[in-house]
This record gives sequence, C-alpha cells and structure tokens, in this order.
Amino acid sequence: MGYYYFDWTYILVIAGALLSLLASWNVKSSYNRYARIANMRGLTGAEAARRILEANNVMNVQVQHVRGELTDHYDPRTQTVNLSDSVYNSTSVAALGVAAHECGHVMQHETGYVPLQIRTALVPAANIGSRFGIYIVILGLILAFEPLTTTGIWVFSLAVLFQIVTLPVEFDASRRALSMLEGYGMMGQEEVGGARKVLTAAALTYVAAAAASVMSLVRLLILRDNRRR
Repeated sequence: MGYYYFDWTYILVIAGALLSLLASWNVKSSYNRYARIANMRGLTGAEAARRILEANNVMNVQVQHVRGELTDHYDPRTQTVNLSDSVYNSTSVAALGVAAHECGHVMQHETGYVPLQIRTALVPAANIGSRFGIYIVILGLILAFEPLTTTGIWVFSLAVLFQIVTLPVEFDASRRALSMLEGYGMMGQEEVGGARKVLTAAALTYVAAAAASVMSLVRLLILRDNRRR
C-alpha cells in the first residue's frame, strides 16, 4: 500500500503568499479610501511633484504620465518621475502622497542615499537570483548534487538581499515625502495623516515581499539539509 508524505515546508510558501495577498489588499483598500478625498490646495499629483522638485532645485528631472494603476516610479536612467493614471491628474490625498513618495526617491538619488546605491548595484544580480535561483536548487535536488543545490541557494539569496535592502529605501522615501508635503504647505496635518496611512500600507507590501522571500530561502535550506540525512 502506498503512502503520502506531507512536506511541511509548504507551510512557509503558503504563509508568504498569504502575507503578500493581505498586504496587497491593505494597500488597495487604503489607497481607494483616500483617493476619494481631495486635498485642500486642489493640487494634482503632477503639480505637487513639480513643486517639490522646484523647491529642492532639481531641474534635471521631468514629471510625466504613464499608463496603468499604481505603476508610479522614479527612473534615474531617464531622470523622470512617472505618475500613473490615478495619480498624475488626481487631486486626491492619496495621489499627492504617491507623487511625493516618488520625489522622495529623487531626493535619495540627489543626495547619494547609500541604501539606494546598494539596491541599484544589486539589480542585475537580483534579477538573476529571482529568475534562476530556485530552478538551480530544484535541479540540484533532482540530481542529488549538493554543490549545485548550494549554488542555487546562494544565487537566490541575492534576490532575498535585494528585497531586504529595499525596505529602508521605501520607508525613507515615504518619510521624506510626508515631511515635504507638510513642510511646503501642500497638506494640512489631517491630510498628511491620510497620506501617511496610504504610504505605510504601500511600504508593508515590501515588508511582505521580503518576508515571503526569506521564508522561501529558509525552505530551500531545509530541503537541502533534509537531503543530507
């Protein structure tokens, strides 16, 4: 009679997936709530971004519109702050928070913020790690060749490191954003509180992603060690 073996390490995978889903739901819920509240100055996300850049004498970065929802990002290669459909022309508290957050990344780049430099340097290695690391591990386990398995784990670790380094970068960008929105008189304290909730929810998606990556790494280590026995 055959029997089934339950691999308990799948619990780590499931827990990571649930964390990511919860964080995603939380950020959408927070964003949608404050996307319905207009800021008292009537500024659009694009106008707020331009004001922040001008206030900091950053003349070489352009603010432009990109398609999609929550596809906002700062691209240091093209020196552009890219704002999505729901941010660029919106006057909501959420839109200003997101726009200011991307400008926070600009200020990190302008001031040589070290964690951002480390994250940027890790991008090529992290891409390789996220794409091929697990597959190398699986191949090593199938072939029962531990050096290959260990190599895969090290490669995947680069992607995990990238996720971890991303955390201070995102939290710092939000801190800068809230400080600039209030300091430059674009939001009152109550509105800043709403923007803080949106940006905190967004930051927690990165925390969830990092936690899920760490759990996956722990699972790979356990699978390798089990094969040694």
